[in-house]
Amino acid sequence: MMTTTASAKYTVMSFLKCMNEEEFDDARKYADEDLKFEGVMGSRNGADAYFDDMKKMKFKYHLLKTFADGTDVCVLYEIDMGGITVFCCGWYQVEHHKITHIKVVFDPRPLLHHQNGN
Repeated sequence: MMTTTASAKYTVMSFLKCMNEEEFDDARKYADEDLKFEGVMGSRNGADAYFDDMKKMKFKYHLLKTFADGTDVCVLYEIDMGGITVFCCGWYQVEHHKITHIKVVFDPRPLLHHQNGN
C-alpha cells in the first residue's frame, strides 16, 4: 500500500503529538527501524539511536505550519530545547506509513550562546 499525502501528514502529526506527550513507545510506531536523522548538531542512524536521544532531551514542539507533498511533510515549529526556544524546519519523509528520514534545520546560535554562558 502506497503512502498518500494525507496519510503521510497524519503519520508525522501523530508522531509529533506522541513526542510532545513523551509517549516515546507510541511515537516509535510511526518511525521506521532504519530511521535516519540529520540535524544541525549531529546525525543519528536507526530508530534506537534517535529515540535514546529523544527520551533524554524531551523536546516540546509548538507546531506553526505544516506542508505536505506526496510522501514529504515539512513542519515549521518552535522547539523548546531545555528552556531555549528555537525556530526550526523539519522535513519528514514517509514510506509505507513510517517516517524513514528526518532532516531538521535551525539557527544554532541561541544554543551555543547558552552553552558558553552568554
